[in-house]
Amino acid sequence: MPSTRTQVYLTDEQRERVDRVAASEGLTMAQVIRRALDEYLDDLPDPDAALDATFGAAPDAATPSRDSWPRG
Repeated sequence: MPSTRTQVYLTDEQRERVDRVAASEGLTMAQVIRRALDEYLDDLPDPDAALDATFGAAPDAATPSRDSWPRG
């Protein structure tokens, strides 16, 4: 995969925290940030799985009538 360069602006506190992790683990700042992004992106919920898991969860749910809604 070709490498692309992207600028990311961190707060002073974020930079200090990344630097501490990098120093303690013998990594570069880029490695720490890439690892954190990979972990974050791997944890994103799958919307299809969420829908499959909840489909039919409330079979007795009633849909209110729209007859009383104002129309204009």
